[in-house]
Amino acid sequence: MSADVSARLAWPDDAESIVRVQLASWRATYADLISAEVLESLDPAELADRWRTTLDSPKDARMRVLVALERADVRGFTLVHPSYDPDSDQVADGEVGEFVIDPDHHRAGHGSRLLQAAIDTLAADNFTRAVWWVGASDDALRSFVTESGWEADGAHRELAAEGGATLKQIRLHTGLG
Repeated sequence: MSADVSARLAWPDDAESIVRVQLASWRATYADLISAEVLESLDPAELADRWRTTLDSPKDARMRVLVALERADVRGFTLVHPSYDPDSDQVADGEVGEFVIDPDHHRAGHGSRLLQAAIDTLAADNFTRAVWWVGASDDALRSFVTESGWEADGAHRELAAEGGATLKQIRLHTGLG
């Protein structure tokens, strides 16, 4: 007997579940960058409205949100879109902009299914290369991504967080041909 698991394009009705997964991930992943007070002050309804807008009226026709499901429960999501990096070609280069698996459901295969769905979606949208910014200190995610065939391309950046903290990221890439 196998589990009822899948990945599909997200629907506007998935917005609340996406926010639930996103906030759980932020609490687990960014506790040293985002204070508990800031996380608690976020309005889930407002965040869900933003996701619904992204799902209903994306900025680009090639911006897609996909969800990983276990039965009807959202266990993760990814946002793929053209890469907006200054050195990218927005026609040829797609990006995994967000990739989040519910912390309570890691290592259950949701990430692999979701990553394959993201790659398939980017390829179907005629991107020939994909990029993905990952936290420089997120060894688990970086290992997962590089074991899937992605490689660092030498680009790096720092994103400012509250209180002067920074999130250091490296960019990975893969061909979609």
